[in-house]
Amino acid sequence: MKRLLIVLILITAVVLTACGSRAVATTFVDQSAGGRAPEAPMATMAPAQAEKSADSFNAGSAVPPAQQDRLVIQNADLAIVVKDTKAKMDQMSQLAKNMGGFVVSANLYQTTAPNGTQVPEGSIVIRVPADRLEEALTLIKADAVDVQNETRSGQDVTQEYVDLKSRLKNLEAAEAQLTKIMEEAKKTEDVLNVFNQLVYYREQIELVKGQMQYYEQSATYSAISARLIAEETIKPLQVGGWKPQGVVRDAVQSLINFMQDFVNFVIWSVLYYLPVLLVIALIIGLPIWLAYIIIRAIARRSKKNKAPPAPPPAQ
Repeated sequence: MKRLLIVLILITAVVLTACGSRAVATTFVDQSAGGRAPEAPMATMAPAQAEKSADSFNAGSAVPPAQQDRLVIQNADLAIVVKDTKAKMDQMSQLAKNMGGFVVSANLYQTTAPNGTQVPEGSIVIRVPADRLEEALTLIKADAVDVQNETRSGQDVTQEYVDLKSRLKNLEAAEAQLTKIMEEAKKTEDVLNVFNQLVYYREQIELVKGQMQYYEQSATYSAISARLIAEETIKPLQVGGWKPQGVVRDAVQSLINFMQDFVNFVIWSVLYYLPVLLVIALIIGLPIWLAYIIIRAIARRSKKNKAPPAPPPAQ
């Protein structure tokens, strides 16, 4: 009787579960066919939810990075010695304008030469079209006294740009949906809440557009940062034909050579000479030590055999 009751209870539970699942499925089908479920007020929708809805709306709209044109930011840093700092700065400014670029910043200041005189030095940053970067560098270095440093760098921002572009589409779609909901809202509270979310999304859209514009401009125009060093600052100091800095340089170089030779000797001694001496000592000393042990043992045994018998004890 108990088993029959348990079987009936299980059958009833299965039937109720199936009916409930069917009711849920029917409700879903009815809503898909055109039935509209009650909508929650926009005041309860978080910005993340609205953006997620926009993500699903624009799914598949992003173009894979492989199909995008590569967006590479190329820059160059220079440290050059020039005869006239002011003239060189004006020349670089005019060069940027002639190539269709512009000057980002320019700074001219005074520094002290080894002989105590004040000479001008400067730093300048210009932007030129990326496809003419090599030409601009050649023209800048053409009349320079010396090029002390030159660094080229490149940064591929294609992936970051594609991500920003996809995010911009999602934000604009979310903004359009919020605008439509705001037009249909009736309550003042709902209108204010939707308006606050619109302000948030529009702010995000402006930030993304600004970042994209920065990437585009940086990839289109390469930056050249140049430090202009006056020729007087690198001329050797002379006192009646005597160059003290040359003596100092020779002394420092001799010290460096001595330290280098000393360190090399220590390294060779520890890593080469010492192991070689140990191996030689082991090869030569071990047989000699074994021979000494054997000879000493034989000598002791011979001495023991030749020793006279002990006298008998006294009565």
